Amino acid sequence: MSTPSQEQARPPLVEVRDLVKHFPIREGIVIQRQVGAVQAVDGVSFDVLEGETLGLVGESGCGKSTTARLITRLLDPTSGSIRYRGTDIATMSRRQLKPLRREMQMIFQDPYSSLNPRKTVGTIIGEPFVIHGVEKDDKRRKARVQGLMETVGLNPEHYNRLPHEFSGGQRQRIGVARAIALEPKLIVADEPVSALDVSIQAQVLNLLRDLQREMGLTIIFIAHDLSVVRHMCDRVAVMYLGKVVELATSEQLYSNPQHPYTGALLSAVPVPDPILAAAKTRQVLTGDVPSPTNPPRACRFHTRCPKAVAGTCDVTEPLLEPKERGGEAACHFPLSSSEVAEAVPTAR
Repeated sequence: MSTPSQEQARPPLVEVRDLVKHFPIREGIVIQRQVGAVQAVDGVSFDVLEGETLGLVGESGCGKSTTARLITRLLDPTSGSIRYRGTDIATMSRRQLKPLRREMQMIFQDPYSSLNPRKTVGTIIGEPFVIHGVEKDDKRRKARVQGLMETVGLNPEHYNRLPHEFSGGQRQRIGVARAIALEPKLIVADEPVSALDVSIQAQVLNLLRDLQREMGLTIIFIAHDLSVVRHMCDRVAVMYLGKVVELATSEQLYSNPQHPYTGALLSAVPVPDPILAAAKTRQVLTGDVPSPTNPPRACRFHTRCPKAVAGTCDVTEPLLEPKERGGEAACHFPLSSSEVAEAVPTAR
């Protein structure tokens, strides 16, 4: 993990500003008209520093995966800017994006559906070379693919096997090999271990850490398991209903959370120490997550927040800004030290 001073010294590789993605809801068969929109991502801003791992966490449906697909331009944003190495890629055409695709790759969540079942592993991993015309000679391409298989812990002799002949963990390693084939600068990992057994998760996570050190990768790591995020990430952005509500270093977030939503998430993490577990107060959120088609006005969390104050939280939207105890949070009434100690007893 990097120290705050090291992070400040590194330039941002990706700069996201006011990123918005609304999916239109239409009705009608012949003449369709828009009757609403799913506000999947609504005004997200953050930087990703070169060489760091930035975690995106939050409940299902909060906009994590949509944000990842916007950054890699698998989806077109409704508005906002995505600057990669100083160049805004948000409005680039497919032709303009193709050279940059080599530098930005994605590891998908499901290792079963993200691989073509009709193609051999060698063809799957070697496809980036073919698409970008990097290695046109078949023998040399095969040698590079087998080298990639060895790098990620697969047997190079299994070059001609089909995906169904591999376990879940091995399939995810195939996805990792495909992602690093062109030696990218940025890897977006969309919950890469959520579909795997716990023992296999550790192997894949350690593989990603090793590859990051060896290749100097910058990683955007999406997950809902906060224990995994703590192990992997230098900084963490917490999302709720399409917005970033807290952004801090991993150490700050896990020892001194600012936003009530972050405190509720951390209070749900199991603690192996029985003494600390007994001292922990579980913060149970009431109600369901509001619909992204009609989110609450002002602070989107105020309908479930135990600290919400009528006339403030439901009227004025809080800005994501630095707080006294470190990190940034979008909250009018951040957690006090005593509330943090109850939710996260390990912070004592």
